[in-house]
Amino acid sequence: MVAICGLVFSGAGLTRAEDGNRPSAPPTHNQHARRIDKRALSKTDRSSLISVALHSQTPRRAGRDCSHLVHAIYERAGFPYQYADSDDLYDGAKGFRRVSRPEPADLVVWHGHVGIVIRPAGHRFFSLLSTGPGIDDYRSRYWRSRGEPRFYRYIKANS
Repeated sequence: MVAICGLVFSGAGLTRAEDGNRPSAPPTHNQHARRIDKRALSKTDRSSLISVALHSQTPRRAGRDCSHLVHAIYERAGFPYQYADSDDLYDGAKGFRRVSRPEPADLVVWHGHVGIVIRPAGHRFFSLLSTGPGIDDYRSRYWRSRGEPRFYRYIKANS
């Protein structure tokens, strides 16, 4: 298919609690990951974004491509970011962090094309395809021929 487009005390390995009186263990990897992920989209956010995408049957317009479609979907779902074309997204754009394992609503990006991951287990993504907005398999022969995709996760701005 053709695309259009704490301070740590060295001896004890403990961190000082906020009240300054009790030491506490340093955060584990899982605790640290949860703290970072508070800015990532929640499961409800992801579902909302995918719903907006799947109901985006906007016909193709001159000057509009996959990156415009993805940008519009994120905006309509309430997750704005400064517009970036697919090449800028591929290189890493503000508001997104690169991830190795995609989740629903993450971006899947190649040089020259971007989409929204719908179902990672099935390698499904939504984007503007040659036939218009639709779903395809990012591991299909065509998409593999475009090179290894990169995945990016939207990060909510600090309130």
